[in-house]
Amino acid sequence: MRGEGFERRAVEVAAVALITMSAAILRFWNLTAGLPYSVGVDEPIIAERAIAMMRTGDFNPHFFDYPGLYIYGQLVVAGTRFMTGAPDSLWRTVDQFGPEHLYAWTRAVNAALGTSTIVLVYFVGRRWGTGPALLAAALTAVSPNHVRESHFALTDVPVTLLTTGVLVLSLRARETGRLRSFVLAGACAGLAAATKYNGGVALVMPVLAAVLTRGVRPSRAVCAVAAVAAAGGAFLLAAPYTLLDLPAFLNAFAYVAVAYRPRPFAEGAQIYLGHLNVALGWPGLVAAATGLVWTTIRAARNRDFTSWALLAVFPLVYFHLVATKYLIYARYLLPIQPFLAIFVAIALAGAGGWLIRQRQPQWIRAAGMSAIAALVLFKPVRAGIDWPRQYGRPTTSDLAYEMIRQFIPEQSGVAIERSVLRLPDSGYRVVNLHNLIERSREEYLASGVSYLVASSAAFGRVFEHPGDDPVRHTAYRRLLEESAQCLPAIKPSARVSGPEIRICRLMADE
Repeated sequence: MRGEGFERRAVEVAAVALITMSAAILRFWNLTAGLPYSVGVDEPIIAERAIAMMRTGDFNPHFFDYPGLYIYGQLVVAGTRFMTGAPDSLWRTVDQFGPEHLYAWTRAVNAALGTSTIVLVYFVGRRWGTGPALLAAALTAVSPNHVRESHFALTDVPVTLLTTGVLVLSLRARETGRLRSFVLAGACAGLAAATKYNGGVALVMPVLAAVLTRGVRPSRAVCAVAAVAAAGGAFLLAAPYTLLDLPAFLNAFAYVAVAYRPRPFAEGAQIYLGHLNVALGWPGLVAAATGLVWTTIRAARNRDFTSWALLAVFPLVYFHLVATKYLIYARYLLPIQPFLAIFVAIALAGAGGWLIRQRQPQWIRAAGMSAIAALVLFKPVRAGIDWPRQYGRPTTSDLAYEMIRQFIPEQSGVAIERSVLRLPDSGYRVVNLHNLIERSREEYLASGVSYLVASSAAFGRVFEHPGDDPVRHTAYRRLLEESAQCLPAIKPSARVSGPEIRICRLMADE
């Protein structure tokens, strides 16, 4: 018996290792595609703050759209990268070190953090059985949203790791009933909030664990208050300038609050359910809902609402929070996806248990379980594998970057439309514009801009349907065709994705 238990444990460990290895492959596959000219929307903002700290020694990020913890994390990575590159004479001063030298390293850290999340999901799932644990870990490993965001050095993957960690620690606190466990869970929630403000919602888990668990020591109230205090202390330690530069924080908070103004829940929920459908498919959504209902029934039957509350309340509260805000992005849902994976796994395990109990031939039961699993898992597995493969395809930005480096002299002034690519700060003087026609040829030349990089994301419809907006059509023709000399247009094809890009040199007055 002991030998059989050891063998089962060895098989389980091997399965977790295989799942984790698969997750790592998906997250590191084509990790550096597009660098340094095609990066995530906020990757430069965070990297620039970290590098500014290196150059000035001022640890105030002077930026509060995000809390400070992730910026400090990038500072550590940037310092390590600088010190490992200096012996190879890659740079002699910190002024020569720019964001383009940092992206690959910070992306690798995020990919590693994303891979680590799979192990935490497994530890959570074991409370509901080995089968659900392995299924939930595998589903998280191939989750297309999680795979995608693990390719970018942004806050969403780290905050997902931390909120999942809060769940692990809260379950542990519920099992031990010790004050120390509640403090650790609360501190982890504080670190989640210090990574991204909405991560603070995770504090609901240790508080619920304290309130709903019997026999906690010294008391439920003390444990709940300790968890809240630990969260506040961890937040301030990890993001100290929230308090040390309070006026700047409050001003930034007011500015961000306007951008995240309220919207009707039903409207936001519909959009986010669409994003989840893309990631899980409707069978996965049905399975997640079934898992939620099934755990509710089991909690009522066993009179154990604590584990159910820890698994169900956070994703419900978090979903309501993000769905009632004006700005909506698919990556905002990332912290609840490990929870959804566990619900899906519980539903599949429940379906398997029901089939086993049926008085049918074994092959029929096996075929039924295989069909259900294939229906639920096919879309996320396919999408999770397909995304990194597609991300590595050549793009028009790749070709445009090569052309710019070949034909535009360094230190030239370049105006770029719709952030279609990013040029090294050390190489060019860049102006980013939503539409190039915001300025005239004369204004560009007077400001030192001699080159334009135009994107069909802006000019495409104008040239395709000139009659819809003749004023804009005339302005683009005057700027790109009458006032500039353009290289051959870079167009998308069956092998190259992205918008059409035109690179033009403004003609000076004769």
